[in-house]
Amino acid sequence: MADTHSASNPSGTPGPRHPKGAPITPELYEYVLAHNPPLDAVQSALVETTRAQLPGSAVMQVAEDQAPLLAFLVRLTGARHVVELGTFTGLSALSMAQALPAGGRLIACDVSEEWTAYGREAWAEAGVADRIELRIGPALDTVRAMPEEPHIDLVFLDADKENYIAYWEELVPRMRQGGLLVADNVFQDGRVPDAAATGQVAAIRAFNDHVVADGRTESVMITVADGLTLARKR
Repeated sequence: MADTHSASNPSGTPGPRHPKGAPITPELYEYVLAHNPPLDAVQSALVETTRAQLPGSAVMQVAEDQAPLLAFLVRLTGARHVVELGTFTGLSALSMAQALPAGGRLIACDVSEEWTAYGREAWAEAGVADRIELRIGPALDTVRAMPEEPHIDLVFLDADKENYIAYWEELVPRMRQGGLLVADNVFQDGRVPDAAATGQVAAIRAFNDHVVADGRTESVMITVADGLTLARKR
């Protein structure tokens, strides 16, 4: 059957392509959440605390559909050594740490003692504080101090966008074969198609092109939240 969502003109020249999926309305998003693994009591409390205590910054918290996805990816890959760049108040780290197998370890990198203090409290309450090592400081310095041989199973990249390419170049060599790198915010609120964009939008445009051109990995970009790229090391 022909794809009725693909446009073409009478000359046979392909026209602009249109998304096949339904638009994500608030009602559809609630439906998705209802059919995903629900946030547990500690996760839900952390979401609400972040919104209440940091209303101007709460948008930096991962979306509620991303938390179970990250946990799912940890279980799917069997990851034992996870690195997170950009922890904020700790929801993503909490979700991934809860999915780690016995002996698994997550290194969480952030620059804020204030923001991550909320995460520390939640991690302790959830009983996973012993699985998470929080490292405060510039994430590039933290990664560069890690062993250079491949040892990382899964990365969640959600730090300052201007450094995404630099992070990528430090992380990919340290990832084991088959390891997964998940990069957040690759849509930049839908602004990435703009070739005239500047600032962090331009930085993410460059990062997206950099990933596609890198033969060390295979990657897909998916329309979850503000866009996720999943890159598997060959």
